[in-house]
Amino acid sequence: MRAEPVAAARSRLGESPLWCGRSRRLWWVDVLAPALWSCDPETGDCRSHPVGGRRLGSIALGEAGGLLLARDDGLHAYDPETGRQTFLVDPEPGAKGHRKNDGRADPYGDFWVGTLREADYAPVGALYRIRPDLSVSREAGGEAGGLAIPNALAFDPERRRLYYADTRAYTIWVCDHDPQTGAISARRVFATTTAPARPDGACVDAGGCLWNAEYAGGRVVRYAPSGEVLAALDLPVSHPTSCCFGGPALDRLYVTSASEPLSAAQREAEPLAGLTLVLDVGVRGRPEYRTPLA
Repeated sequence: MRAEPVAAARSRLGESPLWCGRSRRLWWVDVLAPALWSCDPETGDCRSHPVGGRRLGSIALGEAGGLLLARDDGLHAYDPETGRQTFLVDPEPGAKGHRKNDGRADPYGDFWVGTLREADYAPVGALYRIRPDLSVSREAGGEAGGLAIPNALAFDPERRRLYYADTRAYTIWVCDHDPQTGAISARRVFATTTAPARPDGACVDAGGCLWNAEYAGGRVVRYAPSGEVLAALDLPVSHPTSCCFGGPALDRLYVTSASEPLSAAQREAEPLAGLTLVLDVGVRGRPEYRTPLA
């Protein structure tokens, strides 16, 4: 299965790809640049959007047409037309050395985001839920039993599920997700990976299967709702970071990747490292959920 680059925009640490069906553009971030990118795959029009020099861990689509940015200093509503950013809330105020990581809007309008301590990736990160009224609750992790690198946030409302991973723990969990309260419960192991492959960003397809990008594993894996591996697709990059379905028919899988951990020799051997790739996997996705926060 051939993976093609979407555009020539190379990321140090590409993350959080999202397809916007309204604008028919693919969005993603380069955490380390930092940068916010969008691309029209049909025309090849690719743009870098100013973000004021603050790093982005993830983004979400807003109901009003903007984006929600999970910056290292908190959540901001962003207007792509003007570049204006409006601070909303910081789910972890005063946490020194922490930054926001993977995040996603759920089917009910809440935004979920993980945090990590970048200096040592100690297990002190957490998973937070931010409601439309800007109230914040910690749903997993924290000092008592924290997460090192929260990742793989994805939702399956038909099965009332939330997925998330700890990249450093080589583990993806699944939780029951209450549609009335938004709370999660009954966490159990969904899948584990084997070193060096680590679970990174994920998405759920139209059939309720979870797709996960394996960082340092060089592939994306499709899991059945039972946790059974249905497919493992090798990629021309060793460090894929996340994935989403997009295109007008939601029949293309977009995969972001990283170039930062590679040596000069490895980059020469992986000319597509750091690019966002597209694959035809013969499966359709579902529209990305939006949040009223933006």
